[in-house]
Amino acid sequence: MCKIITRMISRVLYISTLVLTLLILGVSSTVTENKGASFGYMGTHGPGEWGRLSPEYSECAKGKLQSPLNIMKTKVVRSKIFKPLTRNYVPANATLCNNQFNIGVKYEGDAGSMEVNGKTYSLKQMHWHSPSEHRLNGVRYPVELHLVHQAEDLSLSVVAILFNYSTPDPLLLKIKEKMEELSKEVCAGNEEAHVPLGILDLKLLKKNTRKYYRYVGSLTTPPCYENVLWTVLGKVRSISHEQVAAIKAPLKSDCKNNARPCQPLNGRMVELYEDLSRN
Repeated sequence: MCKIITRMISRVLYISTLVLTLLILGVSSTVTENKGASFGYMGTHGPGEWGRLSPEYSECAKGKLQSPLNIMKTKVVRSKIFKPLTRNYVPANATLCNNQFNIGVKYEGDAGSMEVNGKTYSLKQMHWHSPSEHRLNGVRYPVELHLVHQAEDLSLSVVAILFNYSTPDPLLLKIKEKMEELSKEVCAGNEEAHVPLGILDLKLLKKNTRKYYRYVGSLTTPPCYENVLWTVLGKVRSISHEQVAAIKAPLKSDCKNNARPCQPLNGRMVELYEDLSRN
């Protein structure tokens, strides 16, 4: 089914005198969907113009902690306090969505959580970008998956997984028929297509992580809100050419390649966790 997405954010946000309240409400809504002005990845609606499309998107142009980054392995700092990434996802009811600028999965109810620095973040949604947004030593990969988590205080933490061409991704294999169904949904330009997935088990995404990079950045789509805690996994996973084509097919024409360019580091530190015990 198709659902109309509101293109203008509530005027209440603009008349609020509490900046913190404005940010919290904005970030809360972007966990599941973008409700602001239309944007794309080419021409007058491309990444270089996002900051001009709406006052709500100003951080896309003015922010100093923007994402994604080109992570240079020779410049990262090995952390002495980071711990293994603990993720405890559980089977949950989910919906496959095409919001025109990416394909994603939204969860209804408890889908599990992860713990970062003693803080618990609940999994809310995941979505794909192709090609990848983050780069490792300048290398851009065919696909990047973002798992978006939110804490009780509404702060966000995103896990990024990079994919290279090889064997098919098991998770996408599980939902192949639903992806095909989604591609057949015909919606107007301001609509979002939904296909129920039923109970989705993410055990395929809970593999042990021996290496990851972490830094403070932003959302990579408008409104580009900052202070998002990023964890980019060091292990690159595999995906097939056919699967990459499938996650691009339903998107609007100027979002087929939906990767924001890498942003300036601006003095930020990218830290590395690596378990060397089994090397």
